[in-house]
Amino acid sequence: MSVLETMHGLLHLAIDNGASDVHIKSNKPAFLRLSGHLESVEMEPIPPEDVREFIEQSVPPEFFDDWSNNRQVDYSYRVEGIGRFRVNGFLQRGLPSVVMRHVSDDPPSFDKLNIDGEVLKHLCAEKDGIVILCGATGSGKSSTLAAMINHINHSYDKHIVTLEDPIEFTYTDFKSIINQREIGIDCPTFAKGMKAVLRQDPDVILVGEMRDSDTFETALQAAETGHLVFGTLHASNAQQAIQRLFEFFPEERRVALQRQIASTLRATITQKLIPALEGGGRYPVSESFIVDALARKTITEGKYEKIEAVIEANEDNGSKTFNQDLFRLVKEGKVAKDEALKNSPNPRQLEMNLKGIFLSSGGIVG
Repeated sequence: MSVLETMHGLLHLAIDNGASDVHIKSNKPAFLRLSGHLESVEMEPIPPEDVREFIEQSVPPEFFDDWSNNRQVDYSYRVEGIGRFRVNGFLQRGLPSVVMRHVSDDPPSFDKLNIDGEVLKHLCAEKDGIVILCGATGSGKSSTLAAMINHINHSYDKHIVTLEDPIEFTYTDFKSIINQREIGIDCPTFAKGMKAVLRQDPDVILVGEMRDSDTFETALQAAETGHLVFGTLHASNAQQAIQRLFEFFPEERRVALQRQIASTLRATITQKLIPALEGGGRYPVSESFIVDALARKTITEGKYEKIEAVIEANEDNGSKTFNQDLFRLVKEGKVAKDEALKNSPNPRQLEMNLKGIFLSSGGIVG
């Protein structure tokens, strides 16, 4: 059996079992990520020369130098009859490894993702500003963004331009026109893609990742000139996300940027995936920081440590803390109490809430 046949068999096995990722490490059997957990495949260890051969046969020509020179590479890989995958090839201790994530050609809906989409639909209707999806790798950020772009496509006549590395979901124009640009193939970098996009008459811009000051500064300019910008950021909560935006810039610029960011930011949505109580799979749990007058004042004054309290107090505008969402999921019987406590940023508070005890500005409410 050829190397490609072996790898394609693993990808087929992953799809048949609903795995999100395939992990291949030299001299180890493959592993599948099922409902968030890694499970080994019963097979012989895969030799390093086979892993290297797979990368070199599957990587697009445009990215071959990345692999040769940088010893790591990201790209999309399609197998007819099986599906499309986001591939990362890399070396560890001098030996090649590969992680492949299945990405659907069909963008998901909010219902399919088990997300209450009302707040997200409201953000999709914004005329301008920046909306940032946050979370660790594998937290579902890309899927949630895809559902938002899909909602706009079916609801509004917009020109949407995406900058992605690599392209994950693909869209069919419905009410909107969608142009998807892949970093390294259609444009060299996020920063250069962002500068070019402003000359492409966009209404909505999706930036796969806010990676540097040039990209984010152009996003700010786009938001201030009437464009709606979506992006992702690696952050574990709203406070960390806001502080990370300022880390793109030198200290002397940060105070001046506070008002600019406060006026353009519409929301941060931070997401995790946790195991479902029944039937396998995972549920998204999220923190929503909807930027209203109080939130803008908090950002402008640089009082980032107050952001969680602002979120907790503003449930009426769609804001919610992780604990508020975890509380809901437990009460609805969707996730186990133990899983909720394990994933809570403040398990003691959540434990009290689940017992019917809540803290308010006036004291304890039972």
